[in-house]
Amino acid sequence: MKTIQIGHLNQPSSRLIYGCMRINGDNSADAIEQGKNAIRAAVDAGYNHFDHADIYGNGECERIFGEVIKESPELRDQLIITSKAGIRFAGTPTADDVGRYDFSKEYITAQVEASLQRLNIDALDLFLLHRPDYLFDPQVVAETFEQLKRQGKVKQFGVSNFSPSQVSMLQSFSTEKLAVNQVEINIHNISAFENGTLDQCLEKHMVPMAWCPIATVVYEAWGNTFDQDTVNRIHQELDRQAQFYNEEKWIVILAWLMIHPANICPIVGSTNPERIKAATRALDIKYRREDWYRLLQARNGQPVP
Repeated sequence: MKTIQIGHLNQPSSRLIYGCMRINGDNSADAIEQGKNAIRAAVDAGYNHFDHADIYGNGECERIFGEVIKESPELRDQLIITSKAGIRFAGTPTADDVGRYDFSKEYITAQVEASLQRLNIDALDLFLLHRPDYLFDPQVVAETFEQLKRQGKVKQFGVSNFSPSQVSMLQSFSTEKLAVNQVEINIHNISAFENGTLDQCLEKHMVPMAWCPIATVVYEAWGNTFDQDTVNRIHQELDRQAQFYNEEKWIVILAWLMIHPANICPIVGSTNPERIKAATRALDIKYRREDWYRLLQARNGQPVP
């Protein structure tokens, strides 16, 4: 497994990150065991970075991961554990509450503490603000970060789904360097290539983590806007590239993402041990610039200007 340094963490991160959003399945005993096996398969395949959020499975995904840590405590020092908070579902804490974002000191602090308890760990290696709170006070967030760092509950901080201007604004208030921006990047959503997100990651030495990296290739993209002709063009080009690289299409698309000099780290969310391991083959593809642009042209339906 290839690695990348994230901020000042004590160990480098695996280039592929294992996403724990689905490890609870339907919460049945069989699904939970499958989730645990997926975690172990990821470790065996060389993943050492695991991505969580307080809302995944309403906390169940963190709890299941915490059980794995309890069963194999030697794993803790080998892993980078990330979690996120800031999204509040409708009906919490009272029935008539609307869904919202909340970066208040009280809420963020409480959610970090709850995540630590569920994960059965003393500190998060990375804590990310999950989605921008339109009403957040950057000074309050900066103070919250400093408090969590001082208390030893979080080692490094980052954001998720932030625009470049939001990153810059928060960083101007915080003495804690933002190490990560976790955003959607895939063949459907290429906004990170165009809106300055990846430029900023390169400039500020932040690591871009890509959620839903194989959307359109394996499953429909979030908020899909593609017509069938566009999907057909993409798959036709991916069929050609899959034959050229002697790989599966979804593995080729991971290589398409990782060729970017910002060192995009795709988040792999499968609970199938074979697919978890297979994803690592993308790291060995010597992907060509020409093919990157061929796929972009297929997506757009026209050559670059």
